[in-house]
Amino acid sequence: MKIIMLGAPGAGKGTQAKQIAEKYSVPHISTGDIFRANIKNGTELGKKAKAYMDQGLLVPDELTCDLVVDRISQADAVNGYVLDGFPRTIPQAEALTSALASRGEKIDFAIDVEVPDENIISRMSGRRACLSCGATYHVEFNPPAKEGICDVCGSRLVLRDDDKPETVQKRLDVYHAQTQPLIDYYKDAGVLRTVDGTQDIQKVFQDIAEILG
Repeated sequence: MKIIMLGAPGAGKGTQAKQIAEKYSVPHISTGDIFRANIKNGTELGKKAKAYMDQGLLVPDELTCDLVVDRISQADAVNGYVLDGFPRTIPQAEALTSALASRGEKIDFAIDVEVPDENIISRMSGRRACLSCGATYHVEFNPPAKEGICDVCGSRLVLRDDDKPETVQKRLDVYHAQTQPLIDYYKDAGVLRTVDGTQDIQKVFQDIAEILG
């Protein structure tokens, strides 16, 4: 079962991807993990990717696709996989489609975890992090015992810059411009399925499990 997870930053697609991987015994593959693994292992593709990343540049679509195809060719992905964070753009999606087609394969499901922007902004701006021990909280859904203080180590909790409403809105604008077109792309391919990401995490997963069967 070959699955792509779609959804805006903060929609919870990573959490769902992990649960799918666990339930169906397939690897959860995120591009960030692939980059890190290849760079750590000093592979040829990893060296190429690192050269771009060291300059603060985005890794080109073709190279990103090569890294993904290399990863899904490994033994643990023989029964399928969940792709999280790739493809992000139409050129990446097209590159993936043709790479899979050359192997006689195709994506089975593209699952869009749909959450309105305002929900994402309130979700993310409610996050609080402890910079000392890395523990995370949410003012509404998972508050610390004492407001603004970490339960684990007693340090002060902060709202990270990338969780501030204006930063989140910028990330959402980029998502809508670049990644939203993928929804139409996979709809046209007949593999798009949409779930309501505003529900409880377990209910979202239940809905996805019903789609996957």
